[in-house]
Amino acid sequence: MDLFDKILKSVGGPIGQHQKWSHGYFSFPKLEGEIGPHMMFNGKEHLVWSLNNYLGLANHPVIRETDAKAAADYGMAYPMGARMMSGNSRHHEELENDLATFVGKEAAFLLNYGYQGMVSIIDALVDRNDVIVYDAESHACIIDGVRLHMGKRFVYKHNDIESCEKQLERATRLTEQTGGGILVITEGVFGMSGAMGKLKEICELKKKFDFRLLVDDAHGFGTMGATGAGAHEAQDCVDGVDVYFSTFAKSMAGIGGFVAAKREIIDFLRYNMRSQTFAKALPMPMVIGAKKRFEMLRTMPELREKLWLIARALQNGLKERGFDIGITDTVVTPVILKGDLYEATALTRDLRENYGIFCSIVIYPVIPKGLIILRLIPTATHSLEDVQRTLDAYSAMGEKLKSGQYKKDNVPVV
Repeated sequence: MDLFDKILKSVGGPIGQHQKWSHGYFSFPKLEGEIGPHMMFNGKEHLVWSLNNYLGLANHPVIRETDAKAAADYGMAYPMGARMMSGNSRHHEELENDLATFVGKEAAFLLNYGYQGMVSIIDALVDRNDVIVYDAESHACIIDGVRLHMGKRFVYKHNDIESCEKQLERATRLTEQTGGGILVITEGVFGMSGAMGKLKEICELKKKFDFRLLVDDAHGFGTMGATGAGAHEAQDCVDGVDVYFSTFAKSMAGIGGFVAAKREIIDFLRYNMRSQTFAKALPMPMVIGAKKRFEMLRTMPELREKLWLIARALQNGLKERGFDIGITDTVVTPVILKGDLYEATALTRDLRENYGIFCSIVIYPVIPKGLIILRLIPTATHSLEDVQRTLDAYSAMGEKLKSGQYKKDNVPVV
């Protein structure tokens, strides 16, 4: 069969199958204007709850000024080349040292992209004799990294410590034969459900099993813990997390990421992560911008306090109105509804067109059939008035969903 014929017969793949009617509205929408809670969509002002701009740094005037000056001083090309060859700088190294100290590790390595960074971390840490044990609801970057693994991998039920222990028993028996080691991978905060990974309980399993723990804390860094250092700080298990990863794309509203661990492990990764060895270094304006973002994250706790004020008001208000927000114990706020694909699209369109509320919609195959998740991402730039406007809109939407107004045989409100 011709390769392109096979692709075309797949009808776009699991998600792309909906592109003919969803593209430009439900998928690949265009939000325009200044980054913030209020942006333009389809020519109308919308209250936006889908940007991972947790601390509101994306469009902060200090950040805008810093980014602009760095671009003027260095241009986007500097430094040229990969870090190992010709793309290193004191600014890269200073940021690495500061990040390592903040998250409680000896050293850190700056990554030019978070997603490819995680894939490459996994690839570098394990060989065919090693076994990976990972959470069933891990982010796609973890799944893709696991797929590259030439050895065995065992998945445990989401946040289920008993299941994790059973997989560690299997992994231990296998490594006794291969002579390899075990790498456990989970997330600090799961971006879909908002639940924290059970890091402390996994760390306790080290008393019984010999393994190392890698944590992807993309949503926890900057939002969780007494200082914002992450989910491992919040759960008081900093030392138990062997390799800590986060991206700059969430709390720091930028590009890039980092991995932190003991110095000898970071030295190994620095010379063995293919995504960094064979790719251009993070451009200087992004590094200078990341340094300023990180400085504000560390020294302005009021940003995190405002974020949590909004998150608690939103989550408490939703629960008071009878909405199911799952088991979130972080700022990520999923609203779980029952309905089919038609109802999901109809209610989302209603929220956007008639109430000016823009949030992300998640349906099958990402989640089981019959469920709809509307994921709300609060930020420090939202206001309590924004929360109230959203709660009122959701109450109206919820009543319409219950009464069947969004069903296919009825006329959807548009």
